[in-house]
Amino acid sequence: MDVAALISGGKDSALALHQALKRGYNVKYLVTLIPQREDSWMFHYPNVELTNLFAEACSIPLVKAETSGVKEKELEDLKSLLNKLDIEGVVSGAIASTYQKARIDHICVELGLKSITPLWHKDEKALIETLISEGFSVIFTGVYAYGLDEKWLGRKLDQRALRDLLALSKRYGISLVGEGGEYETLVLDAPYFRKRIKILRARTIWRGESGYLLVEDACLEDKG
Repeated sequence: MDVAALISGGKDSALALHQALKRGYNVKYLVTLIPQREDSWMFHYPNVELTNLFAEACSIPLVKAETSGVKEKELEDLKSLLNKLDIEGVVSGAIASTYQKARIDHICVELGLKSITPLWHKDEKALIETLISEGFSVIFTGVYAYGLDEKWLGRKLDQRALRDLLALSKRYGISLVGEGGEYETLVLDAPYFRKRIKILRARTIWRGESGYLLVEDACLEDKG
């Protein structure tokens, strides 16, 4: 089946793409919507422009467009973009957000496409362990929940980070995978990458008790 994968550059969409490839889907396109506001309801904001490098790293054509980021209007922008593609299905990284999944499902029904959600309702701890064990290189690029401070920005998602997330989840009730918007991530390497992303310059944007790592310059480098 020919499909498009919604990609933000973060861990969830990257892992969903990995699962789709393993299941034999022919991923013809990566699709990115670039919101013009930080509080987009549907789409990743920090460093979404790096999906250009993400697509080049895995040699899959990227189709992208800007969206206002206004609630519901951004869904029409996504629908318009998908309607132009010769595909039969759409892969997304929804895990527990009914808001996100229901809207993507609705768009797919309207366009006659299959909605493919490999991570839907999977165990959150198991998903992070899969990212770690299968060789994804993931860093935290945004933190927006109590217990996550500035020191998390740029930190690698590894077993130690998972242990800390488990403790924070137990103490404050945050989602381990950040499904409630608690944090954002950036994938620098994945099993299907032919090259990896290298950050050359970045700076921290911190506002009170939350903030994000803004990557100002990055490139691809050979693996190994």
